[in-house]
Amino acid sequence: MSEPIIPPVESPLPDGPLAQGVAVIARNLETMPSSPGVYRMLNAKGEPLYVGKAKNLKKRVVAYTRPERQTLRIQRMIAETMAMEVITTHTEVEALLLESNLIKTLGPRYNILLKDDKSFPEILITADHDWPQIVKHRGAHNRKGEYFGPFASAGAVNQTLAALQRAFLLRSCSDQVFATRTRPCLLFQIKRCAAPCADRIDKDTYEGLVAEARAFLSGQSQAVQQGLVARMEAASAMMEYEEAAVFRDRIRALTRIQAHQDIHAAGVVEADVVAMFQGGGLTCVQVFFFRSGCNYGNRAYFPQHAQDQEPGEVMAAFLGQFYADKRPPAEVLTNIEPAEQAIVASALSAKAGRKVVVAWPQRGDKRRLVDHVADNAREALGRRLAESSAQAKLLDGAAELFGLDGPPARIEVYDNSHIQGTNAVGAMIVAGPDGLMKSAYRTFNIRSTELTPGDDYAMMREVLTRRFQRARKEDPDRDKGLWPDLVLIDGGQGQLAVAVEVFAELGLDDVALVAIAKGPDRNAGREQFFMEGRTPFMLPPRDPVLYFLQRLRDEAHRFAIGTHRARRAKGLQTSPLDEVAGIGAKRKKALLHHFGSAREVAAAGLADLSAVPGISQAIAKKIYDHFHPHG
Repeated sequence: MSEPIIPPVESPLPDGPLAQGVAVIARNLETMPSSPGVYRMLNAKGEPLYVGKAKNLKKRVVAYTRPERQTLRIQRMIAETMAMEVITTHTEVEALLLESNLIKTLGPRYNILLKDDKSFPEILITADHDWPQIVKHRGAHNRKGEYFGPFASAGAVNQTLAALQRAFLLRSCSDQVFATRTRPCLLFQIKRCAAPCADRIDKDTYEGLVAEARAFLSGQSQAVQQGLVARMEAASAMMEYEEAAVFRDRIRALTRIQAHQDIHAAGVVEADVVAMFQGGGLTCVQVFFFRSGCNYGNRAYFPQHAQDQEPGEVMAAFLGQFYADKRPPAEVLTNIEPAEQAIVASALSAKAGRKVVVAWPQRGDKRRLVDHVADNAREALGRRLAESSAQAKLLDGAAELFGLDGPPARIEVYDNSHIQGTNAVGAMIVAGPDGLMKSAYRTFNIRSTELTPGDDYAMMREVLTRRFQRARKEDPDRDKGLWPDLVLIDGGQGQLAVAVEVFAELGLDDVALVAIAKGPDRNAGREQFFMEGRTPFMLPPRDPVLYFLQRLRDEAHRFAIGTHRARRAKGLQTSPLDEVAGIGAKRKKALLHHFGSAREVAAAGLADLSAVPGISQAIAKKIYDHFHPHG
């Protein structure tokens, strides 16, 4: 027998959006299952307003048919609801995992949102090569090997990686470089690599180093260090002082890793310490990472949520979204008890594939550690509030300077970078009330084959055209926050004229356009500003708004140059031989050793190619045909 549906309302609602929303929810209740699952509320455009989970979907959703018992925020959500979608799950734990993933992916406006757009760097010891490599890794675990981390910043992982190279002498070069080397590189000379590429170490000894590195990163640091000490003393007793010195240097490197710990707590081996502090209408959550008994750094987050939501709800939502794309550690310590703590712990355990303890320590070393992290959250929030206040004043100043209706919520700054037209890229950086919005940065590889190499005006035309054609397609109603209030162009009157033409062609007349050019001799502080219909003007050299606009211009320049360098470096690392089918690392190495360069390989005849060891007549013909397609 089906469960009776509770009457939607106790008294008729007046006609209007709220009544329409209640009616939509009531219609969906007629077929709503009583099982665990996730529900989505959608607006008239089909966009998600809210994602929620429930142990019993019908009992949870029926509450929305009584809007008089809800907060004003939830009433607004109900009024906007034009459709609902439901996904059933086997358990409430599965529902929580699905809810967290959907919130992170969809970003519904009525949910608690964690804007976490950065992945964490890790250390990877590869397992897809005969000679394993130790490298910094960021992103999905697509490569075969063992991953250690996460580290809170690139600086922390780089520092640890450098010390690990000194301690274990593992190679860090790419497989491509490794395959083509015949002599040790500089890392061997400065004792940061054992040079397996040049046969300076045998396979078994190298595997021993790899095993020691794995053991150290897995938490067996004391055992590894004690083993090295014993070997150093044995070498010294045998009067093999050079070998003893090698072990001494490796021990020192390991000691450096263990010494770079700003904070540590007894008994915390693999844990994330998560502490929250609220004030000034904002929330800061600090996360400290402990792995193998070492502190791998920390990072601050500022989740978005309504003022009426309880701290426990915010903490639970944060944990769910934070670990939606990360493997949870064995222990998560918090300063505030998460709502539905048992369900959160079960969900994280299911995500990790092993038991994860979510604890709220009340005393002892762990409590002192949590309090320390909470102090960091309080200080980070104070800095954020101070920065927000200063940023608001600067945005007000920019609005007054450029005649805007109000402080800009989104500023986009554009710049180009190239070397004589090669590897040309355009770059866009974004800033708003909270400072730089790095998740919104974009790069544009210049595609046009018709523009003259080095034509900055044509490059800017392509970048702006592509950017705003896409914005018009993806956000035609301008309600997704993708449209800028102010566009800054790095350049002078010519660049401004190009931007004005592009906007006229696209029918855009409500976005402020400003070009910023350095003064005579490119002196910073004497910048000129160009706007259509206004005479070029300058600001006093010490004006705070000038400093603000300079920083934005310089950030766009830095981002453009960095993107260009990365693209150019990628081009330098590739070889024409990589495009020849059937040419692997060994044949490529043989060809380069024989001819000296890829250019000489391309110019070689059939007889010369077939004379290379390992290159058969058929392979030689394939190489020759690749570089001589017309005979």
